[in-house]
Amino acid sequence: MKPFLLTLGEPAGIGPDCVLLAYQDKPELFKNIVVVAKPCWLTSRAQTLGLTTPVLLCGIDFKRDTQQVGLWVFDPTDDEPRVVLAGHPSAAEAAAVVKCIQVAAEISLAKEALGLITAPIEKAILRDAGFDFPGHTEFLADIAGVKRVVMMLASKVLRVALLTTHVAIKDIPQLINQRDTMDILRITYTAMQEQMGIKQPRLALCGLNPHAGEQGHFGREEIEILSPALQGLASEGLIIDGPLPADTLFSAEMRDQYDAIVCCYHDQGLIPIKALSFGDAVNVTLGLPFIRTSVDHGTALTRAGIGDISYNSLIAAIEMAEKHHRSSYD
Repeated sequence: MKPFLLTLGEPAGIGPDCVLLAYQDKPELFKNIVVVAKPCWLTSRAQTLGLTTPVLLCGIDFKRDTQQVGLWVFDPTDDEPRVVLAGHPSAAEAAAVVKCIQVAAEISLAKEALGLITAPIEKAILRDAGFDFPGHTEFLADIAGVKRVVMMLASKVLRVALLTTHVAIKDIPQLINQRDTMDILRITYTAMQEQMGIKQPRLALCGLNPHAGEQGHFGREEIEILSPALQGLASEGLIIDGPLPADTLFSAEMRDQYDAIVCCYHDQGLIPIKALSFGDAVNVTLGLPFIRTSVDHGTALTRAGIGDISYNSLIAAIEMAEKHHRSSYD
């Protein structure tokens, strides 16, 4: 059976901890998962945490002996094992981190795996080593040859998608335009149908400005860009509410009316979902030709190797990947 692939991200962060502790708690979740990593990233962290988790090696064909119990690992790197100290990222591991993500994505793209689950990377370390992408999402889109993807954060109580992601606030008004808004809303709508099994998604679009512009008194993006985009989609049969004021749209009464809320910028969406679901939400990339889910947190370097962390988001990311796989075949 084809597996899901899981990358550890920054090996000095809590990615290895989350995998090891989640496996200890719920080993059944890992029956069809292969970790794409250098084995020493897991074995050394297991030793630090005082765990005796078996780390089993498989090749690129992912053949696994079902009688053996443990974490299955595929190592696509040619590197010699090096000591990775918890909480202390090293540029020496940057190439291997990128290689693991790249190979896992290429295998998922070739449909030799069911999808990709990722733990967080330490972006500054990778950029210093020549990684020319803002993050995972953009790197995966480049590998897949996809011009546009959508970042969604999803939990049991809320889903938010973003028109813009990791950019300065001052740049956002210049980055929002009618064409891109329509593209992102189409991708979100279609992915929710095909990947999440929601046949008629109920979507709402936040306004960019306070009170959704207050009829142009606080900004004209709603009048000149966002509303025309929604009207254009309506002519295609995609009915999406908005643009609506963000300060009321996230109230319990309002948000419960929608399957997802599309936000104009990063914090407009991530503040409410993290306030409601921090540690339990999942980062989902919409628009890729394969399933990709990720945790909703960073590398948490100061907490790596101590064992006192929450791994709920990783469990949720695994469960959501499996759910999306099932939904895509319903």
